[in-house]
Amino acid sequence: MTLKKLVAVAMIATLDLMQVSAIDVAEPSIPDYTIALTDFGAIGDGHHDNSEAFRQAMSHLKQRGGGHLTVPAGIWLTGPIALESHVDLHLDHGSLVLFSDNRNDYPLFKWDVKGNAARECVSPISAFDKHDIAITGHGTFNGRGEAWRPVKKAKLTDEQWKKLCRNGVVDTDGKTWYPSESIRRFYARRDDGPMFGHDNDSLWAELHDFLRPVMVLPVRCERVLLEGVTFENSPRWNVRPLLCTDVTVRGVTVRNPSWAQNGDGLDIESCRNVHVSDCTFDVGDDAICLKSGRDREGRERGVPTENVLIENCKVYRGHGGFVIGSEMSGGIRDIKVRDCVFEGTDAGIKFKSTRGRGGLITGIDISGIMMSDIIGDAITIDMYYGRKGAEEAAVEVSEETPVIDGVTINAVACVGAARAVWINGLPEMPVRNISISNSVFTADSGMEARNAEGLKLSDVTINAPAPAIITHNVTGLGNL
Repeated sequence: MTLKKLVAVAMIATLDLMQVSAIDVAEPSIPDYTIALTDFGAIGDGHHDNSEAFRQAMSHLKQRGGGHLTVPAGIWLTGPIALESHVDLHLDHGSLVLFSDNRNDYPLFKWDVKGNAARECVSPISAFDKHDIAITGHGTFNGRGEAWRPVKKAKLTDEQWKKLCRNGVVDTDGKTWYPSESIRRFYARRDDGPMFGHDNDSLWAELHDFLRPVMVLPVRCERVLLEGVTFENSPRWNVRPLLCTDVTVRGVTVRNPSWAQNGDGLDIESCRNVHVSDCTFDVGDDAICLKSGRDREGRERGVPTENVLIENCKVYRGHGGFVIGSEMSGGIRDIKVRDCVFEGTDAGIKFKSTRGRGGLITGIDISGIMMSDIIGDAITIDMYYGRKGAEEAAVEVSEETPVIDGVTINAVACVGAARAVWINGLPEMPVRNISISNSVFTADSGMEARNAEGLKLSDVTINAPAPAIITHNVTGLGNL
């Protein structure tokens, strides 16, 4: 990549950004009334259990019609926190909310979805059917994920592994550490047959320790604001707005250890009107991920993720910088991603699905993405997620067939990747109308595309050993 070309890409990205109008997202209305957690007997010494103080404070604000709950500097040990409408949970500088590492503090609840018998442990922070809720400030929420998640030895240094093994249990092959024997036993028997399709309380209770909670879970909420704070060390995904409308995530930092399996940063699922800006991610799985339910359940829910703007974010580690996840059965549409930087992620821009999902991904507009040191593909669009299949024969198209139709990628620069672009559609349903323009890639190998219709390339430079591009069952293309 020449300096001249890189500067040109950056200028194109800047001009493109100037043309993007701000997304119309309503923010919460919070009354001008403030209380402190210490007003309810809280002690920030890292040892005192402040669960009751948080509960009383939220109850007080609910009765008053809302307001701001300030958490001052200190280490505030607590169990789960349930947010209320018209309430801002505000962390002052130097405030660390440390969630309990006692898994029994997070009881199971049953999803109130017809035909869904699934249970999940209560999240450290949750809100169900609330409106006008906010988490703001400059402090940190730590989910104590080490109490929940297994760790593979291969992801740690020798010293890290020795330290980890001082507690918990190690699998018989010596390759995986578990926080408890009950969690190890579940993994040992998970291939014995279906374990989640039942509606038996006692059987679900046996699975409790395995059912890692999402750290922040607003469900069916309206006007949600997350601003300024740090979320770190989650048991599973960090932040998961689900079925929410008008969500703002601004200036947030999300951190997880690199070995945190399923340690996603931000998972936006079946939400409408979402603005994510000026955030930083350094996580153990997908960083910024869009979802809309999985397989039949997602299709029957039928709620897409739509009208989303993601801009000016930075990702250091993660399986993907920007990802449309495999759980997209309700559809993903009208998405804009602008002016982001991905450094050292497994993949840069990543789309993944597979047969059985169904759902339509369309109206995706990505521009102004700068990448470096990408471990795998700078751009991946793979319809065989979790499967090998590149030579499989076509099958009958049905509601279970996923569709990607309409993705525009412009002004991308990547310095260092294993492969520049990987496009892998289904033979019965090629990916359609993918456009890559004004972009430059430096990679160990070039572009490979299979089963794609209307693939358009315009002013794309690939600095890689020949051949720069390999195609199979592809129509369209253009100039490199």
